[in-house]
Amino acid sequence: MSRVKRSVHGKKKRRAVLEQTKGFRGDGHSHYRNAKEALTKADSYRYRDRRNRKRDFRRLWIVRINAAARENGLTYGKMMHGLSLAEIEVDRKILADLAVRDPQAFTRFAMRAQEALDG
Repeated sequence: MSRVKRSVHGKKKRRAVLEQTKGFRGDGHSHYRNAKEALTKADSYRYRDRRNRKRDFRRLWIVRINAAARENGLTYGKMMHGLSLAEIEVDRKILADLAVRDPQAFTRFAMRAQEALDG
């Protein structure tokens, strides 16, 4: 069996890792061994945080809805329960956006939720 020289593919692999770690701090962008470890770590953070981002945004929306609901005399839980009783299907993202950008429209939703809770 003939001998395989590894120079070309080895350099290609190392160059790819160093290109991916461009902008990292310290030796994590210039020394191959450190860059390889930094890239592995960065990939695991990236994977984890793609999932955490969804949680973070939902928490932010709930905080915004709660603040706006309390200005209208409701709590977050009562607001959401009232909306479900009134058969209004608006997701939290839209409600939070309304709370920030269009408080009058949010107030109308709050009034409908309160009516559904009372009646």
